[in-house]
Amino acid sequence: MPDETPRVDLSQLESVYAPLADSIRRLLDVSIRSEAEPAAVASAKAKIDAAAAELGETAQPGPVGVRHTPDGQAVAWGNAVIGVRNPVAPPLVVRHEADGLVWSEFTLGPAYEGPPGHVHGGVCALVLDHVLGATAHQPGRPAYTGTLTLRYRRRTALERPLRAQAHVERTDGVKTFAVGHLADEDGVTVEAHGIFIHPRQPPG
Repeated sequence: MPDETPRVDLSQLESVYAPLADSIRRLLDVSIRSEAEPAAVASAKAKIDAAAAELGETAQPGPVGVRHTPDGQAVAWGNAVIGVRNPVAPPLVVRHEADGLVWSEFTLGPAYEGPPGHVHGGVCALVLDHVLGATAHQPGRPAYTGTLTLRYRRRTALERPLRAQAHVERTDGVKTFAVGHLADEDGVTVEAHGIFIHPRQPPG
């Protein structure tokens, strides 16, 4: 089936929508931390509601999925980990080395809290699922999570530099086996093993 996703101007996307997502991330952060008086909270809420109404006038229904630039580059607008337009995403910038290593360095703030002062275990899983999956994903040959096994070695602190990395351990037919971890400056906090499935291409 031909690619029917819209093609977009990536530079416009980055210059207009990425700063909007950054501003909303800051809003999420301060709304968690704020000790403002009720009147100030009510005033801020009214302004937020007005902004949401203005932006909502042109909102499209359903998931935004992936868009493509004129040169064919895929842009994940709404992805929960790397989405340029998703303020819930940290967002991660995932790097690919020539030797197959995939990694990302980032910091997670209070929006990702689980135990007090620490990253929610489900958020750790989300990040590692994406980074391990990136080792298996290839242009034109996507890979989907089959299983993801985690070992939480210790808690992952909020607001400290973190690094997630992974590499392919082996491949077996349509399955890619990847291993990786999440770490802070004191060492590994979460280990991960994943099996990622490449869907079989339908007969041409």
